[in-house]
Amino acid sequence: MFIFLTVVQAIVAALLVVVILMQKSEGGGLGVGGSPAGFMSARGAADFMTRMTTILATAFVVLSITLAALAVGTTSSREIDTSLERVAPVQNAPAADPLAPAQGGQPAAAPSAAAPAAAADPLGGAAAQ
Repeated sequence: MFIFLTVVQAIVAALLVVVILMQKSEGGGLGVGGSPAGFMSARGAADFMTRMTTILATAFVVLSITLAALAVGTTSSREIDTSLERVAPVQNAPAADPLAPAQGGQPAAAPSAAAPAAAADPLGGAAAQ
């Protein structure tokens, strides 16, 4: 049933594209000449094409909703699919956190007092000579 409705949906979509492309942008229809009183006059063609567009568009929407309902009904289940779940390998020891404070109760080594002075003089005392 799903395959049949999918094929009908494709046919309706193709017909809808053809009917829309055959219309003039001003809504004049096919623009085929002929007697004004005939079925395929400019006005008659516009009415026919407008009516066909409405019918095909409605059929397309109804088929889309029906196919969506059928797809949900056939694929829904109450359990979670875990076939694509990624599992990280288990490590024996946790990795060290580089942002964690130093372990062992000792604070990190403080910079020496000479370091700021050296940083303040980028030429290394050559400018003072």
